[in-house]
Amino acid sequence: MTVLVTGAAGFIGFSVARALLARGESVVGFDSFDPYYDVKLKEARAAELARSSAFRMVRADVAADGAFAAALADGSIDRVVHLAAQAGVRYSITNPDVYIRTNIVGHFNVVEACRRRGGIRHLVYASSSSVYGGNDKLPFSVEDKIDRPVSLYAATKAANELVGHCYSHLYDLPATGLRFFTVYGPWGRPDMALWIFTKAILEGRAIPVFNNGQMRRDFSYIDDIVAGVIAALDRPPAKSAKAAAHRVYNLGNHKSEPLMRYIELIERATNHKAILDMQPLQAGDVPESCADIAASQRDLGFAPRTSIDEGVPKFVDWYRAYTGV
Repeated sequence: MTVLVTGAAGFIGFSVARALLARGESVVGFDSFDPYYDVKLKEARAAELARSSAFRMVRADVAADGAFAAALADGSIDRVVHLAAQAGVRYSITNPDVYIRTNIVGHFNVVEACRRRGGIRHLVYASSSSVYGGNDKLPFSVEDKIDRPVSLYAATKAANELVGHCYSHLYDLPATGLRFFTVYGPWGRPDMALWIFTKAILEGRAIPVFNNGQMRRDFSYIDDIVAGVIAALDRPPAKSAKAAAHRVYNLGNHKSEPLMRYIELIERATNHKAILDMQPLQAGDVPESCADIAASQRDLGFAPRTSIDEGVPKFVDWYRAYTGV
């Protein structure tokens, strides 16, 4: 049978699709190749996946009427990993309409198409650590309330979880939402801190350091996240007398790292000193994140292994190779 992966030309989607192909799965990718960042990077990821005869790409938008349902009409598809979304906390402040269209309408199109098609053994979809919003209790637990989002991006991801639960409850659609914590690594996005910092440091330009450097993040290496996604995919939740066939898990490294240490590791890996442009905390941002992964360890066997000491140099090596810098 076949797995359909939305956002397959994106960072996490590409990485998940590649891992599924490596273990012998047939994969249908689904991506709009949106120009939110350089499409050349998305094309390069797609070209990597196209090396496998077990992969094909559907170029379409999840928010377009009927587009996802048409792709899902392939009778061999029995599982869906929905990772297509408009990412970025700060971008949601200036471009809110894009988030409603892609993250709300697009997510609805996916769950509704799965319901109508039937025969979908499991829908795994991307949520985000951003849903914890103004929560000041650390580490963030899946049992915590998520009713205080501080960005529209966070609000759309929390809404995705509610819709996912509703469809599981009403239509017995097995679904799992995964709250990702600051994912980084090779093939990452140009709008993320690691790419921005590495590029600027190598070019001798200043890097923006928000909240005057008083930031901590649960940095999660891409290979660990991919392992968690696939572990979730292989374990569809069961309906019980008290609960729908819907679960939510944190996928993070379970370690909150100082931003300044992250920058020091980039300096070491690039052999360049960073020029720091200290700035205040940005609207929609939070000063610290940390994942409680007890549930994902227990239910999924999730076990992150890559520290930032290992992961940051791996990204810098990939970045140099990819860009030729």
